[in-house]
Amino acid sequence: MWKKLAKLFADRRVWVRQILVAGLAGAVSWQVGDLLIEDGGVVAAIVCTLSIRISLHKSVREGFGQIVGTAIGASVALLNVSIFDFGFIAVGLTVIFCAVVARALHLGEVASVNVPVTALIVIGPGISGTTATHRLGSTLIGAAIAIVFSYFSHANTPVGRAIDQITDVSAKAAELLAKMSEGVAAGYTQKEAGNWLAKARLLMESVPSIRAQSVEARGHARWFPTAERDEAEEVYIQGIAIEHTLVQVRTIARTLFDSAVSGGIADSTKKQIAVALSAASYAITSKFDEDEKFETTTTATDDAREAGAALAESLIEDAKDADQEQIIRGLSMVANIDRIADSLDQNSPALKDVITPDEPSHAKLMAVSPIDQTLKLNKRITKRVRKIFRKYF
Repeated sequence: MWKKLAKLFADRRVWVRQILVAGLAGAVSWQVGDLLIEDGGVVAAIVCTLSIRISLHKSVREGFGQIVGTAIGASVALLNVSIFDFGFIAVGLTVIFCAVVARALHLGEVASVNVPVTALIVIGPGISGTTATHRLGSTLIGAAIAIVFSYFSHANTPVGRAIDQITDVSAKAAELLAKMSEGVAAGYTQKEAGNWLAKARLLMESVPSIRAQSVEARGHARWFPTAERDEAEEVYIQGIAIEHTLVQVRTIARTLFDSAVSGGIADSTKKQIAVALSAASYAITSKFDEDEKFETTTTATDDAREAGAALAESLIEDAKDADQEQIIRGLSMVANIDRIADSLDQNSPALKDVITPDEPSHAKLMAVSPIDQTLKLNKRITKRVRKIFRKYF
């Protein structure tokens, strides 16, 4: 029983580390908050718990969001209480005004939630200028401690976490291609093809997480002195490459499913398709296997292209007797395998010459950059001033 219990925690080492660090950070925030500010421990612990994340980069952003939210929330709360006194109207208007201000400043989801939450903390019983100042100070303490402890929340660096994610999902993609290869060689059913397509769709769900982690690794390398910028850029490109690879794997799974619905693959091309899928699977495994050398990886991708070319020749030879739709599906798989090889070799212009979208705006602290907001506001003011000046002068 004790061994099973120990195994449960051992298999979740990362999670255990995170909750222990979060608990210790909350306790330290409580203690430091009470020592530096009278009755400031509760607010400091709440803010610390809300701000701490699995990385220093994310906690800095969350902590800044808490500070922005508290500053706005405290101002709105004090204004409403001074006009309407503490009560039903003051609380309701505070939440409404906070939402309006957060929207006007284009704050992201995180900060938009922080604004009304911190406002309600500030507007608690005994609200006054001094109380608001104390709670703002407690917020700063909680956010600062969260940032410090977040450094210890994960044993790996942002680049290391990105590499782990990419390696994990690439292994799953290679395994799925291997299963599809075996299934095609043995004569698969529509049900099997449906399971492959479902797994391929699940793999695509990891793309936003990989992209966010790659963006964090690159951003972390820009300002953290011990980070390697070149390594971070390389990992970022790898993240884009694995995203392109997963798209091709899902397309292959969809093509096999459509073929099964239409009556299956012709016996004359089963072997070539199976060989091509197996070669693509091995190419992915070789690319992300630490024990493989670069020369081996290059050969593996070349083998995948050659297998795809052999499949194309076989399909063209059977063009007169085979179903045209099946030939088109087979040639599409050839193109998918070529794209996988190009993505693994990182020699496709689609990887480096096309701008990849950053993380979605709703995940950022501010959906629109403060610089852009300031420039737009400045243009509006300048335009109005010029209009008035021309009208009267």
